[in-house]
Amino acid sequence: MSASTCRTATAGEVALMIDWAHEEGWNPGLDDPAAFHAADPGGFFVAEVDGAPVAAISVVNHSDHYAFLGLYLCRPDWRGKGIGFALWQHALAHAGNRTVGLDGVSAQQANYARSGFVRAGSTRRLQGKLPPASGPARLATPEDIAAIARLDRAANGVDRPAFLSAWIAPSDTRKTVLLETSDGIVGWATARLCRAGCKIGPVIAPTPEQALPLAASAAAALGQVEAIIDVPDSNTRFDGILRDIGFTETFATARMYRGPAPTPNETLQAIATMELG
Repeated sequence: MSASTCRTATAGEVALMIDWAHEEGWNPGLDDPAAFHAADPGGFFVAEVDGAPVAAISVVNHSDHYAFLGLYLCRPDWRGKGIGFALWQHALAHAGNRTVGLDGVSAQQANYARSGFVRAGSTRRLQGKLPPASGPARLATPEDIAAIARLDRAANGVDRPAFLSAWIAPSDTRKTVLLETSDGIVGWATARLCRAGCKIGPVIAPTPEQALPLAASAAAALGQVEAIIDVPDSNTRFDGILRDIGFTETFATARMYRGPAPTPNETLQAIATMELG
């Protein structure tokens, strides 16, 4: 076997990574490649052997202090040869001294711990049918980015400006809706069509009770009712509300950090993605 080479992925290879994620059953969004790549074009990596990519990973630098690791994939025929771990080390160097977060599957959590990652909680994937939207919600526009970023920073405890700009950009397969009161914009949610069904995330709202109609409005913006929502275990109330209306858990990961963990607040009802945080 030729030696593997680690390098930064091209935009086209990010699309390939998303295809691999689909093959693994991760059900990525239809527009994920462009939105993910825009968050940090230098934060996606592949290992190649004889000129062909065989493993991939992302370490997206959201800010000067925070990065998120995801899309850690190795083609089945190349597992167990040290290629994935070499790429892991190469990619983590991109984060420098930043805190790095990840959502880890149970089979890999011990490996992540050996690299200095500490479990801080879990994320539960719930799937089910949302109630009808109470009415059309206002769609986000680029002029709303300052309010959205302020709410996102408070909810997640981190800044991620490039990601948000790409994430809320409307397309035929992704819509972001706003929760507005007399105080202005107090919440927002993004729905995106995936290879199968619709995912909603993040969902940021003052209360879980307000989060449910917000999520329903986001799904309705894409003509959907069935939804997949990734809920942090810190939000037991929203988890309970979804289960009470028939949502069921299909998957769970551990949220882990290398470095000081950020502090989300109670407005984080659901995360954006398990790949970029």
